[in-house]
Amino acid sequence: MSATTAIREPAVAGRFYPAEAAALRQMVERFLAEVSPPEADAPAPRAIVAPHAGFPFSGPVAAAAYARVRPLAGRIRRVVLLGPSHRVPFRGIATTDSAYYGSPLGDIPVDREAVDALAGLPGVQSLDAAHGPEHSLEAQLPFLQVVLGDFRLVPLVVGDASPDQVEAVLDRLWDDPGTLVVVSSDLSHFHDEATAQRLDAATQQVIERMDDTALGPEDACGCHPLAGLLRAARRRGLGITTLDRRTSADTAGPRDQVVGYGAWALQ
Repeated sequence: MSATTAIREPAVAGRFYPAEAAALRQMVERFLAEVSPPEADAPAPRAIVAPHAGFPFSGPVAAAAYARVRPLAGRIRRVVLLGPSHRVPFRGIATTDSAYYGSPLGDIPVDREAVDALAGLPGVQSLDAAHGPEHSLEAQLPFLQVVLGDFRLVPLVVGDASPDQVEAVLDRLWDDPGTLVVVSSDLSHFHDEATAQRLDAATQQVIERMDDTALGPEDACGCHPLAGLLRAARRRGLGITTLDRRTSADTAGPRDQVVGYGAWALQ
């Protein structure tokens, strides 16, 4: 299949979220309805951070970020989406040769011009093997489709990459006012609830300080793209707002092995 027709098919539809379009849209809308809408004078986010677990677990927290994005429907034409690689270890940042990212809510066109503009940046490589099984990007797509409608996607799976490498990618694409940056990350993994709350509270403080030097993989699985985003946002003088922070025990899971989730907006 040629790069002009290739579709990166969903890997976790039917497991992380419903594979049937109507049920999926209904689930996402329900999560969004549970979030208080932003104030009329709330600044529009230039970037958000949202979690990427199974929707019953992380969906209520992700919705806090996407509720801030919903008023931008019709204004956002491109989403730069960065998430960690859980399945394929590699160094740098992986682009894709696919023309579309598949979703039960419809195929999303990849912004090939933007992807091609990243070629030659340090650490950037085309690596479809990193995209195929990865859920960190895929879990954001239904939320983006519900709140934004049509947009083009720049999907980037981030491996062992430095903040400088991530920041260079963002610098290449950020200045377009019709671009939204989304970083996909969960927080701590598989601690008891009390430990997770303590660890995630410390991570929240690091994120609110925009301290890209103090994040590690045990703090946030998306520490590499998140560190690059924080560095780029700090240099641009953006502010950051914590929208929600909970664990899987707060949403749909047991209390002995929990995963932490947080949502942030940068504006």
